[in-house]
Amino acid sequence: RLMPELPVFDDEDLKSYGDEEEESALSPPAALMSVLATQELLLENILECIPVGEFAVIQPLSDEFCLVLGYLLTWKLTLTFFKAASSQLRVLYSQYLRRTKSLNKLLYHLFRLMPENPVISGPISEVPNKDTKTFFTEELNLDVK
Repeated sequence: RLMPELPVFDDEDLKSYGDEEEESALSPPAALMSVLATQELLLENILECIPVGEFAVIQPLSDEFCLVLGYLLTWKLTLTFFKAASSQLRVLYSQYLRRTKSLNKLLYHLFRLMPENPVISGPISEVPNKDTKTFFTEELNLDVK
């Protein structure tokens, strides 16, 4: 709920970033970036032996599953923050992510976590003629209860 309100505080300081000749960058909230950096290291340790193109099998409710879920939810917060920011701030934030290579790391992790067959498993009693449901055709509920 708070993420969309945070970029307003950076809007006030935006004018001081435009005067420099060097390409400017502005960090999204430091606490969020600190958590993201820690999670990137942990996820890299989990996925280090899996090349891009292969997929990792993460068992539900395992420690690895919790780390991956935390990492993806942190990115969800980051993207919510970006969505609420003005276009000028997005440029500065994206420069920061480019310098820290966080977006590159996200893509590497996603391509190693994406299942080979993204079919959603469900009860066998479903109608067999119905189109197969995949993670890309169905909306997933990610709300924490």
